[in-house]
Amino acid sequence: MHTFGHAPAGVRAGRQLECSALRVWVDLTNSPHVLVMRPVIETLRARGDEVLITARDFAQTLGLLERFQLDHTAIGHHRGGRLAAKGVGLVQRSGALVRWASGRRIDLALGHGSNDISVAAKLLRIPSATAFDYEWARQQHAINCRLAARVVVPDAIPLDRLAPYGVTPAKWRPYEGLKEEYYLADFEPDPAVLDELGIDPAQPLAIVRTPPAVSLYHRFEAPLFTQVLQRLKGGQVVVLPRTPEQRAELAREGGFIVPERAIDAQSLIAYADLMISAGGTMNREAVALGTPVWTTFEGRLGAVDEALIASGRMRRLERAEDVVFAKRTHAATERVRRDPAVFTDLFLR
Repeated sequence: MHTFGHAPAGVRAGRQLECSALRVWVDLTNSPHVLVMRPVIETLRARGDEVLITARDFAQTLGLLERFQLDHTAIGHHRGGRLAAKGVGLVQRSGALVRWASGRRIDLALGHGSNDISVAAKLLRIPSATAFDYEWARQQHAINCRLAARVVVPDAIPLDRLAPYGVTPAKWRPYEGLKEEYYLADFEPDPAVLDELGIDPAQPLAIVRTPPAVSLYHRFEAPLFTQVLQRLKGGQVVVLPRTPEQRAELAREGGFIVPERAIDAQSLIAYADLMISAGGTMNREAVALGTPVWTTFEGRLGAVDEALIASGRMRRLERAEDVVFAKRTHAATERVRRDPAVFTDLFLR
């Protein structure tokens, strides 16, 4: 039984919000969001709810949707990293989403850090829920937290860090552990990805996820990451770029395996001996799968990463020479697997 309280205007006419079937809209704006929301989408559909998906053409978002065979409508693209461009992108894409969603009689809108759907849903008077696991993206959270009815976050993030964004106890929906422990609950690695990339499992394998900065070799943008790439070059190293510009830069540099399309990155991480990333999601996937992981993130650490580093489940890389690139001992590590239905319900209640 789904409970939302009082029906706002714009919700399906005559519809009671306490019912067994809903029309739910999910918007995906970045590659990790596909992974996070896939089990939510599947759980809702298994319960008999209808799920409509929109997605932004950015990074591997559309490719991952196709790989998971999730039907979707592509709307808009990334406008770049400058604040003004992001503002224009928010206005234009939110407007496009409003036009797309109008008349579809949607009961609930969900996003993982998508400001676009939060704005569009508010304009359409559709209840919405948002989620994230890094609390210092202030400009983003100042919008989506105020507009959403529910904010789904790890319990590692204290409420007092969220209050400045407008998160109240009534909106706060904390969950135990990592989001990766929910969406990887049914995951078992597939060795086919090793053959796909021509990887020799007898040799050490490192997976590297690029930082958000466009230039990888500009030392003022990502100096530590540049040093790490140079240290690993020549070994069996798979680099997963975020942007076409990074892909082109890696091609010019040479010496790395750079997949040409969306791949089974989770299986690749599970078989790796080392994971290095300047971002968050893939690092936490490595933690969830038991792969040794270093973060090169140079910004302010969030509460989740603080807790992982404090517990020794993740290490913060401060010098490239600290990286030891060798085969690891695959000790049996019991994975934490959490119920995606529990995660899904936080968006609904």
